[in-house]
Amino acid sequence: MTSDERSAARRDAMVRSQIEARGVTHPGVLAAMRAVPRELFVPAHLAETAYEDRALPIGSDQTISQPYMVAVMTQALDLTSAARVLEVGTGSGYQAAVLSQLARQVTTIERRHELAEEAGARLAALGCDNVTVIVGDGTDGYAAGAPYDAILVTAGAPQVPEPLTAQLADGGRLVIPVGTARDQDLITIVCRGDRLTQTIGERCVFVPLVGRFGWTRDQRLS
Repeated sequence: MTSDERSAARRDAMVRSQIEARGVTHPGVLAAMRAVPRELFVPAHLAETAYEDRALPIGSDQTISQPYMVAVMTQALDLTSAARVLEVGTGSGYQAAVLSQLARQVTTIERRHELAEEAGARLAALGCDNVTVIVGDGTDGYAAGAPYDAILVTAGAPQVPEPLTAQLADGGRLVIPVGTARDQDLITIVCRGDRLTQTIGERCVFVPLVGRFGWTRDQRLS
């Protein structure tokens, strides 16, 4: 078995045992999770653990999310092939790569320059030419590209940042973990005209969302 065949087999096993078996049914999401080589988005010494059912450290006190949560959040966005997506929190770039398989355009914003640079290089090497990586405060969104059909936040917020809901297109969806700095609920917000509806999903644990509308250092340490 070649390395590419082994990687594809590991992805298929991950999807079957961790994602399909736990209720994710969206065909496009399942195909995207089978297509993106997760081991390329973790440090080299963790490549053998890339498909385990857990988050992994990627440096700069950040993590690559558990595969199941990536799939659940992506499914909640209910993307179409014409969708324009904003991701807050690029990290290693894995979630953006998954989104790129489903959407027309993905803008991903990362506050740490070193992570943004590394993620941009990975995404370019994989041919994800519909992804743009921005360095900045993701809690402010990215008004230059608004409105968005979908916004995904990959860190836990103390509350929903107002700039993000303001940048949703009519019919757009925002998926965001909201709660304490240590555990959150996955929230899906849908914009219908001037009305926002909210549903609460499963319990989750993400690194804290830092920025003007996120956690301050003192709040995270308290």
